Amino acid sequence: MRIEYTDVLVVGGGLAGLRTAVGAARRRLRVEVLSLVPAKRSHSVAAQGGMQASLGNAFKGMGDNEDVHFGDTVRGSDWGCDQLVARMFAHMAPKAVRELAAWGVPWNRVQRGAHEVVINGERVTLTERDEAHGLITARDFGGTRKWRTCYTADGTGHTMLYALGDRAVAERVPVRDRSEAVALIHDGGRCQGAVVRDLETGELYAILAAATVIATGGFGRIWGISTNAIINEGMGAAIALETGVARLGNMEAVQFHPTAIVPAGILVTEGCRGDGGLLRDVDGHRFMPDYEPEKAELASRDVVSRRMAEHMRRGKGVKSAAGEHLWLDIAVLGAAHIDHKLREVKDICRHFLGIDPARDWIPVRPTQHYSMGGIRTDHRGESPALRGLFAVGEAACWDLHGFNRLGGNSLAETVVAGMLVGEYVADFVESHAGALHFSPGLARDFVGRERAALEAIAARPAPAPDADNVASLRRGMEATMTEHVGLFRNEAGLRTAVATLVDLHARAQRVGIASRHLDANPELVAAYRLPRMLALALCAAQGALERRESRGAHAREDYPARNDRDWLRRTLAWWPVGAATPVLEYEPIRVESMELPPGFRGYGTRNIVEHPATALREAELESIRARLEGAGGAPLQAALLDFRARLPERYRGDNERIADIEEGAPR
Repeated sequence: MRIEYTDVLVVGGGLAGLRTAVGAARRRLRVEVLSLVPAKRSHSVAAQGGMQASLGNAFKGMGDNEDVHFGDTVRGSDWGCDQLVARMFAHMAPKAVRELAAWGVPWNRVQRGAHEVVINGERVTLTERDEAHGLITARDFGGTRKWRTCYTADGTGHTMLYALGDRAVAERVPVRDRSEAVALIHDGGRCQGAVVRDLETGELYAILAAATVIATGGFGRIWGISTNAIINEGMGAAIALETGVARLGNMEAVQFHPTAIVPAGILVTEGCRGDGGLLRDVDGHRFMPDYEPEKAELASRDVVSRRMAEHMRRGKGVKSAAGEHLWLDIAVLGAAHIDHKLREVKDICRHFLGIDPARDWIPVRPTQHYSMGGIRTDHRGESPALRGLFAVGEAACWDLHGFNRLGGNSLAETVVAGMLVGEYVADFVESHAGALHFSPGLARDFVGRERAALEAIAARPAPAPDADNVASLRRGMEATMTEHVGLFRNEAGLRTAVATLVDLHARAQRVGIASRHLDANPELVAAYRLPRMLALALCAAQGALERRESRGAHAREDYPARNDRDWLRRTLAWWPVGAATPVLEYEPIRVESMELPPGFRGYGTRNIVEHPATALREAELESIRARLEGAGGAPLQAALLDFRARLPERYRGDNERIADIEEGAPR
């Protein structure tokens, strides 16, 4: 049996995994990256619209800074995020976007002079400053007070991943594609690496590592229709859950994107609406201002998705053979704009719908898109329950996003978290706490266990035509999650979902396969992944059932209020070895440590059960600001929320911006 050794093992070859690996490699550590697919085909490549960073270069971004970005992120999360992490993130995002520019990302740039744009359905002329010419520009995105989403047309993920992939090559970071981590090697308190399966040969071997980083993305494929790639089955979170030690956080917090095309479910970027696209109903009426007069199509994603669903419930959807939908109108932007800044959207519409979006409206409806939950970590990206296990990106509950993510914050999170976690991982490996006496015997035990599990699947009788098989059980899971754990949730539906998933999970343990090969066998892969997907589905459904409130993307029809008094806490799910269902615990989100206490997001009507500590914290913050008036930004920030002390020293410096033009200057 093969056993290999390294300092850092990164599981996942997308943006978050590669940036973490580059950071650790620059600290002269041995790093190995595992990827199901060639790294440049990771799901990060599909991101279209852009990444948020408060540069303040574009005219409509003037006055933007870390404070504004932080506030937007906290409000967007519906006060479910970790505000320390949100502060660190907002501070780091400008550094990340500029680093990527230096590495070759061809960001769209400010062009001086007058330009015509579409804002709120009307053509408006904006005049960009001479001093901003050539600097990185930004577009509008939902839930933000400034234009801060940096972009490269509508292929931002593509350009970022290719630049970072090239940087990984330059840093001599090895990437093993077509390789899957099928189990974490651990002794109950310390993670020591992973059991790896070569997807081409079927070989099982162990990689022992002082630090193991999960960067496998989300788990959207447990739903019937998702914008996620087919590889996004959540296996990184699943193998962490299987340790019986690591916790998953906020698995019920799942985002549905407003504009996926019908019927394929492929995403069309929020940049369409950010650039001025409109949502229309069966009558051609632009309906979002009826619900959200101030932000309209650029309300937060969870809000837009629910308003779309509510509008269809009122009989204003478009009937079609593929189900009900609404229209996204980007024809108002004009063919030149679409050809220049929304080329990928045009290609998607042409190839999958046979339409020209410069002339035709795009059929869209809300579709599962993003997982705010994942492996629970601290601000350093490490699991508090299993030392040596780290997670980053969508696979992690770092907890930047709380219960709703702002568009553009996830793409920014991949590189920001990668920059930080790469440093924290290196610090850990080089510290006394990170010292590890590798256990080859433990590795052999785990490899043997996984080999026996695969052999047991292959030894089961092939399913009869009318019996359970992997495909039928998976369809049952997808249908259950889509129907009962979707955009709107209620007690009866969630109880049905949990009961159904428990039954499916038990049946999945017994399912057989027709092909008994242990090498390159897609049927075997589907069979060993299915119970793990069902375990994640149970964590999400059970978490949603128990959370009796509505917060962000978690919308309970039977509990419509956001209940800060009883539910300002993070759900933690873990699966004791031998248990039939996950166990839920709760971690308080402390108002007493918040820089921005809970408030009204500004959408719809105020429906909040207040936390008793909110008023006390607001008074305390007011007192701090009064006491430090005139002391400058750094002392005040340290008193409100001292995030800089948690950052690696190299990243603590201020971000520079060009001076804003004087109020009243020509527009």
